[in-house]
Formats: sequence, structure tokens, C-alpha cells
Amino acid sequence: MTQTTTQSVLQPGRRSKKRDHNAISPLWNTIFNIVIGLFSFSCIFPFLFVIIISLTDEQTLALEGFRLLPSQFSLAAYKYVFQSSNELLNSFALTLLVTVLGTLISLALVTTYAYALSRRNFEFRGFFSFLAFFTMLFSGGMVPGYIVMTQFLHLQNTIWALIFPLSLSAFSIIVMRTFFQTTVPDEIIESAKIDGAGEFLIFARIVLPISLPGIATIGLFSSLGYWNDWFNALLYYNNPQSTPPLQFLLMQIEKNMDFLTKNAQNLGAFDAAAGLPTETVRMAMVVLATLPIVMAYPFFQRYFVQGLTVGSVKG
Repeated sequence: MTQTTTQSVLQPGRRSKKRDHNAISPLWNTIFNIVIGLFSFSCIFPFLFVIIISLTDEQTLALEGFRLLPSQFSLAAYKYVFQSSNELLNSFALTLLVTVLGTLISLALVTTYAYALSRRNFEFRGFFSFLAFFTMLFSGGMVPGYIVMTQFLHLQNTIWALIFPLSLSAFSIIVMRTFFQTTVPDEIIESAKIDGAGEFLIFARIVLPISLPGIATIGLFSSLGYWNDWFNALLYYNNPQSTPPLQFLLMQIEKNMDFLTKNAQNLGAFDAAAGLPTETVRMAMVVLATLPIVMAYPFFQRYFVQGLTVGSVKG
């Protein structure tokens, strides 16, 4: 009896010592927070500095250089970008349409393809898995792709020429296949089949709601690809009368500005070239091209983190 009482009295003390030993002290917790805060600030600071430069007067930037707090701010760079081309808002609308429509089409193709590969009873699973993996390593090339898009599909100077080349990613297929295999239990699918549900009903009512983190992750990658794409517009969207996408339009503005500044002597436009906000315009274009994605990212962050960490801890 005495031994049992002694053990019961000593046991809480031992547990409390163990908890105190494993707990992080307030000092180390503060140090970790400071380190993580500095690392986060180092990731955000370059974009903030780009915004500051875009709001700086061009002559002040030439005299003082790149400074965190310039002596004179100006909106001349943004005025030049918006006034130099009346198609900027139309390009914004076109790029937004391509991004939304292309992301939806890409998610539909990737999720259905990956779900079929994740099912063990799919007869052609090995063939289509090899097809996706092979196309991720080896592509057909730019010339065959151009011939297919222009000669066979006749999609040149159409919005579909900006969507179809990026609609099916082999990397996204492999990621979603692994996600389906690790997060969707076979027992749920088998029980749904016993109740009489078909494959499309199981996919729409059971698989997709469970796989929202993975779908959001792939959707974010696809949205970034469509928003930042300019190469497909350079290849397939070369009609001068059509509204170009945003990235391609900004690249054209920069090229025209560089041409004017470099050939000012031959063109006899010293005053016009001297008044162009060259450096600040570049930074303003970076802000205009990046800000919409930066504003949309917080809405996907929760699903994005879940999609990357799912399957890392099992048990």
C-alpha cells in the first residue's frame, strides 16, 4: 500500500518534468518567430520594392538610383501604360477569360484522366500511365504543334489556341493520380457501387468533394500557367486587329519603348525619348501582371497547403 501511494505521488511529478523538458521555452519560441518573420519579409520585400520603384519619378530614379524611400513619387509610369494602348482593359478581360475557362477545362481533363488511372480495375491503366509519363519527358516539338494547331485544327487567331496547348499537363495528371490513390478509400467506392451508383456519380458526388485540396492545388498551377503565358500568343495569335493577351501586350509596349529610346537620334525624338519612364514602366508592368494573382492566392492558400501535405503523415 505504501509503495503504491509513493508511486502515485511521484508519478505526476515525473510527468510534469517530462512535459517541461519537451516544451519549447518562451525565449526559443520568440527566436523562431523572429526568424520566420524575417524570412517571410525577405520573400515579400522584393515585390514591395518593385511597387515603390513603379511609383517613383523617372528623373528622381535616374539621379538617386533605387531607394527604399525616394524623394518624389509619381504615377507617370501607370499613366503611360494605360494611355499608350487603349486595349489594356480588353487584354485584361481576355486574359481573365482565358485563365478561368482554361483552368476549368484543364481541371476537367486532368481529374477524369487521373481518376481513371487511379482505379486498379481499369483495363488500360498501364498504357495510359506510360503515355502520360512519356509525354512529360518527351514532347512533339514546336513545329509539329504549330502544324496541328494551324493546319489540322484551324485554331489560329482564336481563343482556343491560347487554351488547348496548356489544357492537359502530364505532371498534373500524375499528381492527381497519386492524390486519388492516397485520399480516396476503395471501401467508399465499393460501398457506393453496391448501392447502385455508377462511375460518373461516384466521381461527382464522392471523389471530387474529398479531393478539393488536390484540385485547388492543380487549379492554382494551371491558373498561373494561363495568366503568365505569352508564348502561345506569339505563335498562334498574330492578328493585328485582334486584342492580344495581357502578357503579350505588355511585352509589345516594352519593345516599342525600347525601340524609341534606342533610336531617338535617328528618329529625331530626343525630347520624347527623354520623357519616357523606362525603368518605372517596367516595374509598373510587373505590378500589373502580378497583382491579380497575388490577390487571388490567399483564397487558395488553405487548400494549397493541404494538397501539398496530404499523405505525408499516415496512421
